[in-house]
Amino acid sequence: MKRYNARQAPDPTEWLGLEEMERLLRVERYHRKVAAELPNQRLHASIHVVVENQIALGEATPVGSTVDRLMREGLDRHEAIHAVGAMLSDKLFELVDGRFEGEAQEFTDDYFSKVERLTAEGWKRGDFSE
Repeated sequence: MKRYNARQAPDPTEWLGLEEMERLLRVERYHRKVAAELPNQRLHASIHVVVENQIALGEATPVGSTVDRLMREGLDRHEAIHAVGAMLSDKLFELVDGRFEGEAQEFTDDYFSKVERLTAEGWKRGDFSE
């Protein structure tokens, strides 16, 4: 795997075989190449990397199957990664903002539950609560 392309799934073994910083740099390069205007390129790339990592873990998380479903519902792969990334960002904000006080497993379970309920239609409307 020489380059990252958000519109094509990387080979999970190759992706997870890269050092975390290399994954991050590849995602950043991709976004520069497509001339994406981002308020915080490093944060954006970090969320991409976390979502790609979860996809690469296969059935250990519902993220890969959700991305596949979102694509069947009409999103391209990059949009589907952004939709899941928005769920992740929302959950992380709850944690940082002090609105989540449960245990780590509760946090993960709630995040995965929200990911599983995410729909392409809801993402397009900006409604992530479906």
